[in-house]
Amino acid sequence: MKKRIFTLMLSVLFVLGLVACGNKQEEKPAGNTESEPAVSAQPEENVETEKTTEPEEGESSEAAGNPQTEDGKTLVVYFSMPETTNPDNMNAEEEYSTVVIDGEVLGNTQYVAYVIQENTGADIFRIEPVTPYPMNHAELEEVATEEKRNDAMPEIAAEVENIEQYDTIFLGYPNWYADMPRIIYSFLDQYDLSGKTIVPFVTSGGSGFSNTISTIADLEPDANVITDGLSISRNVVQDAEADIIEWVEGLGLSK
Repeated sequence: MKKRIFTLMLSVLFVLGLVACGNKQEEKPAGNTESEPAVSAQPEENVETEKTTEPEEGESSEAAGNPQTEDGKTLVVYFSMPETTNPDNMNAEEEYSTVVIDGEVLGNTQYVAYVIQENTGADIFRIEPVTPYPMNHAELEEVATEEKRNDAMPEIAAEVENIEQYDTIFLGYPNWYADMPRIIYSFLDQYDLSGKTIVPFVTSGGSGFSNTISTIADLEPDANVITDGLSISRNVVQDAEADIIEWVEGLGLSK
């Protein structure tokens, strides 16, 4: 009789144990994303998303998780100039230079940089001038034209810390008058990127890279400048996430 009671108690304990295991849930940390406030514009033109293997004729530092890979650490560097921070009642120039995600205004190049960072696990650095650019379109065009005419080297407000730790650098900018904004020249003059891989990406209204990949190679002759850069039209940038991810994966740099 005692043996039967003991066996019955063991059975009950076994069933209760199974129930407890079945009810146990695995806890996962919630996702954590950050977005950078937009700032200022792109005097540009009109084209579709394309991966460019030849230069064609014719946009504060923040760190994210950066896994160590066989090729070392990766950094996304970008300059972006949305012409407004207000998602409502935009004029044509403001719409051309921006992407609105969940009510937040991002510059075209800023948005592309964020997608690249998210899918590579890279660190990210925004190039911003000591003297802010005007957000008014006509005034911005005047400043950008004057900088180009004078081969200006606008001073950058912040510095990349320990740039020697990065083996791969994505470099993004809008096409301004068939060229890089002059502040990109400042960045390339300020940092010696010898031995690093530079991966260019550009947003434009139609001019694509306009030989700027060759310019980067001339300015950084001891770097490996990837010619398979990504050119995205301002007309399609808001819907270009899948194309950006495909390009990153094609480079073998996705996390």
